[in-house]
Amino acid sequence: MNFWQGFTIVTFVHLLAAASPGPDFALVTRQSLLHGRKAGVLTSLGISLGLAIHIVYSVAGLAVIVTRSVEWMVVVKLAGGSYLLYLGFKGLRAQHHASGTLLGKPWLAKNSSLRLISTGFFCNALNPKAPIYFLSLFTVILSPEIPLPNLAIYGLWIMVLQMLWFTTLACFFTNPSIRHRVVTIGPWVDRSFGVVMLALGLQVLNSIR
Repeated sequence: MNFWQGFTIVTFVHLLAAASPGPDFALVTRQSLLHGRKAGVLTSLGISLGLAIHIVYSVAGLAVIVTRSVEWMVVVKLAGGSYLLYLGFKGLRAQHHASGTLLGKPWLAKNSSLRLISTGFFCNALNPKAPIYFLSLFTVILSPEIPLPNLAIYGLWIMVLQMLWFTTLACFFTNPSIRHRVVTIGPWVDRSFGVVMLALGLQVLNSIR
């Protein structure tokens, strides 16, 4: 397989993976709808940076060890499931005021850029399904004979694709007409997000054997 064949496959497969509903999708949607474009974009940046963790250990061959070791998979699932539960409880407990003081700039003033980026980073980095996905991508779809520089380019491109997709999502959900309608039901958005995260977290923890 030449470089451009691999590039095309990586692009197609990862765009499908990024577009599928999951914790990252729910988090960016929630941040964008309730707190604006900046919050959505910074969260997207964190999610994209979180991919670096999976890409590095996959290229190094550690994904094989993680997915085939019962002990390591238990650790990954415990960490990922617990973080999803944390996000779920945080969503359920979120407070909203009629004046909207927790929306837009006042809310961003209380939540630094680093905090928004780290939330996205850990949401992706602790996703227990990621090792299996990247194992498939780097050891099944791509040939192990591919030079390391090419794998590095593929990895960086995957991060760029992730950032472009979720930034587009953030821009879509912060369209004034869309956001105006959704912000009025902000508490229900948070509660729905919380329920989804709790359900995903419980599903992950329940899968531990």
